Amino acid sequence: MEATAEILKKYGLSITDSRKQILELFHASKGALAHADIEKKSAANFDRVTIYRTLQTFVDKGIIHTIPTADNSVLYALCKDHCEAGHHHDNHVHFICDHCDTTYCLDHVTIPTVQLPKGFIQKQADVVVGGVCKNCS
Repeated sequence: MEATAEILKKYGLSITDSRKQILELFHASKGALAHADIEKKSAANFDRVTIYRTLQTFVDKGIIHTIPTADNSVLYALCKDHCEAGHHHDNHVHFICDHCDTTYCLDHVTIPTVQLPKGFIQKQADVVVGGVCKNCS
């Protein structure tokens, strides 16, 4: 729990029960979490807006990053230490298991640089691979 408070302090955030509990859920999770997962797993009954705002704050500060899914929903996963407010450096592939629906960050598999036409500015690149994870195969 002290580590959670230290992370919140590091990013200049006040330490609230909702922030601590949500951040602890990410540390305890083996994969990415959806908003609904956090609602189900929260010991306290935080309302949807509190969870949404907390997630958005964590994304804005560089604590977590978003992962797009095939159904246009969003998953969230912890960032590595080199992310910062407004600048995510999670240039890695995400793997979604077709059997257990777990989403893994494949930190060792980087997304290749995309050569864009002149005048185009890349802000984000997402690669999501679907298949069967080692636990389900």
